[in-house]
Amino acid sequence: MGIGELDREAHVPEVTGAAAAPRTLAEALRARGDEGLAALLRARPDLLSPVPNDLTQLATRAGTRGSVVRALERLDRFALQTAEALAVAPDPAPYPVLLALLTGTEGDPEIEAALPGAVALLREQALVWGEDDRLRLVRTARELLAPSAQHPSPTGLGPTVAEATSGMSPGRVQEIIAAAGLPATHDPVSAVAGLTGLFTDRARMDALLDMASPDALAVLDRLVWGPPYGEVTANPAPPVRWLRDRGLLLPVSPRTMVLPREVALHLRGGRAHRAPEPLAPQPGVQREYRPQVVDNAAAGQAQLALATVEELLKSWDRGGPQVLRAGGLAVRDLKRTAAALDVPEETAAFWLELCYAAGLLASDGEADERYAPTPAYDDWLDLPPAERWAVLVTPWLAATRTPGLAGGQDAKGRTLSVLGPDLDRAAAPEVRHRVLGLLATLPPGSAVEPESLFARLRWERPLRGAAQARAEDAEAQAAGTVPGDLRSRLARWTLAEAELLGLTGRGALSGPARALLNLPLAEAASAAEPGGGVEPEVAAGRAATLLAPLLPEAVDHVLLQADLTAVAPGPLRRPLADALAVLADVESKGGATVYRFTPGSVRRALDSGQTATDLHEFLKAHSRTPVPQPLAYLVDDVARRHGHLRVGGASAYVRCDDDTVLGEILADRRSSSLGLRRIAPTVLAAQTDPASLLEGLRSMGYAPAAESAEGDVLITRADAYRTGARTAPVPVPDGPPAPDATLLGAAVRAIRAGDRAATAVRKEPAAPTAAGALPRTSAAETLATVQAAAMTGSAVWIGYVNAEGAASQRVIAPVRVEGGFVTGYDHTADEVRTYPLHRITGVAELADDQV
Repeated sequence: MGIGELDREAHVPEVTGAAAAPRTLAEALRARGDEGLAALLRARPDLLSPVPNDLTQLATRAGTRGSVVRALERLDRFALQTAEALAVAPDPAPYPVLLALLTGTEGDPEIEAALPGAVALLREQALVWGEDDRLRLVRTARELLAPSAQHPSPTGLGPTVAEATSGMSPGRVQEIIAAAGLPATHDPVSAVAGLTGLFTDRARMDALLDMASPDALAVLDRLVWGPPYGEVTANPAPPVRWLRDRGLLLPVSPRTMVLPREVALHLRGGRAHRAPEPLAPQPGVQREYRPQVVDNAAAGQAQLALATVEELLKSWDRGGPQVLRAGGLAVRDLKRTAAALDVPEETAAFWLELCYAAGLLASDGEADERYAPTPAYDDWLDLPPAERWAVLVTPWLAATRTPGLAGGQDAKGRTLSVLGPDLDRAAAPEVRHRVLGLLATLPPGSAVEPESLFARLRWERPLRGAAQARAEDAEAQAAGTVPGDLRSRLARWTLAEAELLGLTGRGALSGPARALLNLPLAEAASAAEPGGGVEPEVAAGRAATLLAPLLPEAVDHVLLQADLTAVAPGPLRRPLADALAVLADVESKGGATVYRFTPGSVRRALDSGQTATDLHEFLKAHSRTPVPQPLAYLVDDVARRHGHLRVGGASAYVRCDDDTVLGEILADRRSSSLGLRRIAPTVLAAQTDPASLLEGLRSMGYAPAAESAEGDVLITRADAYRTGARTAPVPVPDGPPAPDATLLGAAVRAIRAGDRAATAVRKEPAAPTAAGALPRTSAAETLATVQAAAMTGSAVWIGYVNAEGAASQRVIAPVRVEGGFVTGYDHTADEVRTYPLHRITGVAELADDQV
């Protein structure tokens, strides 16, 4: 079927019946039921801010450029291709025209089956309106998607013959139709119509192209799928001249030719797109595992995640690195953190941002601002391991912070730093949920093939991904990553982060993760969005319950060895872990943690107030092996020398009962920087503070102890530094929040009520008023009319001016009139209200059929 034949079908007379075809988008919305309006507001929540007064205002708002752009960005590829095809079709377009543009002359069963759903989706979102015989794309969407010289169409099509010849002289048009073998006409309009009819008639068009040379056909082949514009010289080659003379190429400037849309569609076989994609690509399975293997692997990762977070924040117990002036963490501090955790810098950035998103880490807000754990970290440590894991993964799902962008540059060329500003990406939560939801569609234990997953995400949001790709490419190049659309990069980061957190094991979704997302545990979930209808706290509790049996039991013992090390055969219980962290240093981590005892670590335990006897008893009580002799000797040796020297604060002083030791210190060249001098046989004074003096003497090999002004030994417990109470960062919303059922119901009722008031038919007043003007009646007439309406139970139309001077028209059903006020049911607001009579400008009765 040719385009010309389809055009003739576009002029099918409107169907007559009980309801006439809508003439505007507002009329189409008015014909919808409440569920249809609710579906529109649910899909496009920006239309609710604020709630429209009536359906005319809703239709106007739905056609604004910003709202249409947001709606187009959320279309899947086939729905977008359907809208793009409508943008190059006649307006209005019958359904067969649209179908032919997508299937071509040969047809396609998959497209024929998928097109009704795509049209229904566009109609639901008010991007398309009208019956199937007169489909109309909203004007703003047509302007965005239709081809033009400044804005090429995604279809690759150019302007129509009528559009391309609009500025051409009538004589030149007659020359073209004569060269094409058409009879001359008396006006350019009929000439353009004749040329269009030629290009849309398949038989005559085939005959015309049979006369073209191979070189001329090659020129058309280069332009047929776009871009349709090509540059020519002042004296074009013979093949181009032949095409130009017959209107197969039309000039748009002295050096630019364009392939008319009708010619391109003929060469394409009637298709608007080279490759329509009616079906969403399905994520592929890379490898399959037993679900129990996946759950065990994920539990191991979850345990490692808890240990990593605890190690990170424990290292910042006394206060972490300083905050940069512009906010965030310095690169050198990130490198130190990565080295301490023995992970790449990108992974360290993720752990830092995770702690920040969970509210466990923040800046202290002091003048010399630095990062430190928050009081919530101490509460987190007291929770069972599975609940600690849930505290981490729940905010991760909703966080808009994107650590993968750290190291790149913003639009102004400034480096993006970890924990700094400008790392929020509003699309991150939606992508995380969608990635995990797609993993859940696979059979349990199946690891996804990443590229197929990214292809699916690109199909679901093609327009949004393309726009974001252009905005993010420079940022990706600065960060040394592969440029690409942000959604694919977020998906790639999501897969890696989910594995680090234990939501996935060996690339497959775990059972606890399914519970966290409120998905079925025994079989693949549907493609619906996860987490619907269940509070995140409830879902997190279910996930923690499933994870708890998979985590290793905490142990209350270690294995002491003769090489001054202790092996923890599993996660240690909290009191034992805290005590051992003071007495020994962590040497290696993994399934079993290895601690090493050193003179410095033993002295640290003695400084915290313990004695040698306490340490011996502690080691004996918590070791499954005898205490090795070297370790016992180490404890006794350090304890014997500990506190032999005393440091206090005059400015600072050193006190020792053995004056020979003080003499050794004075004679040691390394003490010169301390500014020591003897003020008594057993006392040295220093020109530095006590803390620096303690550190200096320890570096010389002594084991001094601090003392108070009363001469008592100061116990330096490992008291942690904490910030003030801090709340976790609030995610940046990706547009207006999705409305709940209560808000949708109230909004639909308000819009319906306002529309009834706006469209109510009123009796003609005795003195005619200008269109849209408020009714004007005297005070006596107003009082008499509303009293009569209250007695008869009828509704009236009033003009009202509120206390701020804003005028409005309302339809009310008066119930009571007394004391200068009228009380009645306001159909516009859908509630009972009271209005002062002196603020009513006038009143008019409704027509009989509206009462």
